Amino acid sequence: MSNDSVPPLLAPDVAPCCPRLSERPLTAEEAERTARMFKALGDPVRLRLFSSVASHEGGEACVCDISDVGVSQPTVSHHLKKLKEAGLLSSERLGTWVYYRVEPSVLAAMGALLTKAAVG
Repeated sequence: MSNDSVPPLLAPDVAPCCPRLSERPLTAEEAERTARMFKALGDPVRLRLFSSVASHEGGEACVCDISDVGVSQPTVSHHLKKLKEAGLLSSERLGTWVYYRVEPSVLAAMGALLTKAAVG
């Protein structure tokens, strides 16, 4: 996968985490689930790490390629763990290194949450 290909905003088989904000008020459970994702992205270091993974060639990055965000390696690991716990990243260990991937279905669902439904 190259950076030239842009995934659709919401793939046909992706179930959004919740309804669009303009559709109806969120339930308590929907709000909790959604807040976890946005809270994870609310930290500048996490947002930089997430952006590094998302913009990396192929949408996958070795931790060794993205750890230069101005904090120590243990802090990078902590923030990557938080992004994984929020469901925004997945990871796979290959030998010594861990590779992180953006979860496109979650991004699509988050994007759909924030867009206004088409009228008509």
